[in-house]
Amino acid sequence: MNPITMKLVVDDLILQALREDITFEDVSTASVCPTARPATVELIAKADGIIAGLDVFARTFELLDPQSSVLFDVADGDEVHAGDHVGQVRGDARVLLSGERVALNYLQRMSGIATYTHRMAAALEGTKTVLVDTRKTTPGMRVLDKMAVKIGGGENHRMGLFDMILLKDNHIDFAGGITPAIRKTQAYLKEKGKNIPIEVEVRSLDDIREVLSVGGVDRIMLDNFSLDDTRRGVDIINGKAIVEASGNMSMDRVPAVAATGVDVISVGALTHSVRSIDLGLDWN
Repeated sequence: MNPITMKLVVDDLILQALREDITFEDVSTASVCPTARPATVELIAKADGIIAGLDVFARTFELLDPQSSVLFDVADGDEVHAGDHVGQVRGDARVLLSGERVALNYLQRMSGIATYTHRMAAALEGTKTVLVDTRKTTPGMRVLDKMAVKIGGGENHRMGLFDMILLKDNHIDFAGGITPAIRKTQAYLKEKGKNIPIEVEVRSLDDIREVLSVGGVDRIMLDNFSLDDTRRGVDIINGKAIVEASGNMSMDRVPAVAATGVDVISVGALTHSVRSIDLGLDWN
């Protein structure tokens, strides 16, 4: 996604969140601060983690008032510790009061994703295996969720249903099996003149052999394989396709899975089980 498109998408998400929160009026702020007044707030880390989403945080205040000023002491991807000064926001007190929750929600969630991703990616250091996310994201938040994964040191699998063909078990069952599913996919791509990678999810070693016998597949996903079967699967594929391991991945398990020789490990928990990092705005 190019920078202009990204900005349009992110602005739309932030504005939607602000409309959800403020709707007609911020009655709390209107009660105590009915007129403009300059103010400064300090962004402080309340827990250890990896920071992600600083631009989104700043953009929240800028959309409410372009005169808002945000300065950061850190950059996306930096590690922070509880008590660290992360940044400062200056502007109309009404803007700071109305926008702080939305801005913090984005920053805390994205930092949580980046932190977990960073820790899991660190568990793969020294191997050739790449950590990737999935489509198990919060509806409407995918762009930001996947942005946070990248900041944390992971990679994005696919953005949606348009940039990679993934034939999962339900697609295969609907098509009548692995072979007809692949053949129909190849015929579709040829008819449409599309050049899109094909990935096939397999559930057994025999499934792998069938995929390879058909050919023309870029990636094979070993879904919920044991470690022994994963090793056997890697040997059977033998470089004929990218090997992805998926299913029940945890921080403790991924090093052993990587040791089997897989190219990619996909982890839904990077985005579907987010523990936000505690950050706060302290008023001067």
